[in-house]
Amino acid sequence: MAAPMTNDQRFFIALALGVSFLKCLLINAYHSTDFEVHRNWLALTHSLPVSQWYYEATSEWTLDYPPLFAWFEYGLSHIARFFDKEMLVVQNLSYASPATILFQRLSVIVADVLFFYAVKECCRCLREDKGKDLLGKPSFILTVLLLWNFGLLIVDHIHFQYNGFLFGVLLLSIARHFQNRHFEGALLFSILLNLKHIYLYIAPAYGVYLLRCFCFTQSNADGSVQWRSFSVMRLVTLGTIVLSTFAVSFGPFIALGQLPQVLSRLFPFKRGLCHAYWAPNIWALYNIADKAFSILGVKFKLLDVNKFPKASMTGGLVQEFQHSVLPSVSPLATLVCTVLSILPALFRIWHRPNGARGFLRCLVICALGSFMFGWHVHEKAILMAILPLSLLAVESREDARIFLILSITGHYSLFPLLFTTQELPIKIFLMLLFTIFSLTSLKTLFRKGGALLKPLEAMYLLGLIPLELICEFVYPLTVWKKTFPFLPLMLTSIYCALGVTYAFIRLYISLLTCSDNSKKMKMQ
Repeated sequence: MAAPMTNDQRFFIALALGVSFLKCLLINAYHSTDFEVHRNWLALTHSLPVSQWYYEATSEWTLDYPPLFAWFEYGLSHIARFFDKEMLVVQNLSYASPATILFQRLSVIVADVLFFYAVKECCRCLREDKGKDLLGKPSFILTVLLLWNFGLLIVDHIHFQYNGFLFGVLLLSIARHFQNRHFEGALLFSILLNLKHIYLYIAPAYGVYLLRCFCFTQSNADGSVQWRSFSVMRLVTLGTIVLSTFAVSFGPFIALGQLPQVLSRLFPFKRGLCHAYWAPNIWALYNIADKAFSILGVKFKLLDVNKFPKASMTGGLVQEFQHSVLPSVSPLATLVCTVLSILPALFRIWHRPNGARGFLRCLVICALGSFMFGWHVHEKAILMAILPLSLLAVESREDARIFLILSITGHYSLFPLLFTTQELPIKIFLMLLFTIFSLTSLKTLFRKGGALLKPLEAMYLLGLIPLELICEFVYPLTVWKKTFPFLPLMLTSIYCALGVTYAFIRLYISLLTCSDNSKKMKMQ
């Protein structure tokens, strides 16, 4: 006879079913070009031999994910044929029959089951007092913050992607490291890298943590590494796991002599510094500074406007942004900046690891550092920092403060992804719902210490309200809409970049000033 469900199990199932029902309601909502991207990948993996997967270019949306994700699409395609075989024809560009829409939406919803399991495993890793009310339990708050995450809902189930499935692999890997099941954690992360290579952003955190805390089995009394404790066997085993995963993934293409072609698809450095809509990072601030210097230079007759690249003064948000005053930024420069931005965190985790929580903090910094300084960063990449930070936010007051700033700002920066009128009330409602819960639940959890946010921080976040009113309702009525159509996107990008940059700085201050004493990690 099965044991009766506990209250924790009941609320988890209720939250999972509730968000799944909401996702079903969004099936017929707007979808972006990413919907066609994945339909095309279903078609080419189903219809073409493996040797043509990374050469096929009938559609502009060529396959640019690692091989394991291509096999994932291949598996889905064999289910898709029972819904509508026409979606699997490569030549059927922009094909979106009702059956195709239903299948692709359901595939994302069903794939999120892995995410549900990963969230449950993460909740088991939390430190929490028994006997607390449901609303005061970190595990309940974390479940809502992850399962009902605003960013995942709009990016996956309106805009259309498979981030929930991918974050499920990531969170499960993190949970395994908390549970000291390091081989499983390493295997899961290796699989993740071969599903979507954007997770290379956080690979340094994994590499340093596993080398320092797993391959070196002991530390000195002061927390420094004990060199004689190095385990060659553990290193060899980890290396075997990683190399085997990559061999299974890339092996067929290496055998076909196609590795250079695959890599050229995965790393298209011919794209510009910024995406069409500037991600709210340091390069958005750099771009606007260049525009400001250009305008001032022309006004004071220090610069000749005829010598400027056209896009720098009139084009607005474009991929191939050309700087007029400040030096142009190369892919190598962004790589150097990214490495420099995460090095202190990596040194910290090496010299004072602080266990799995220290690893998680380093992972968040690597994700955010790469977002801040990376080449051609997509705005959606902010979720790679927000979701893992949720785990720290329910255990530390300072992390809760940083989480509120980063999540509210980062989530609002995703608003331009949904630009259709019918989705406007949906995104506003879901954003408000998630934000109000985050603020009230974390405030209740850390109520003994006073207000979580400082007055200036609260004022900055409240500034998002007039920004939204101006961009969505006021600006379209002005005469500038036709002359400067990019201005609302630019304002959103710049304003959110300030908040994300501030959160990044606060996170670093927290990392470098926190004590190794575990008391600093306990809830207040």
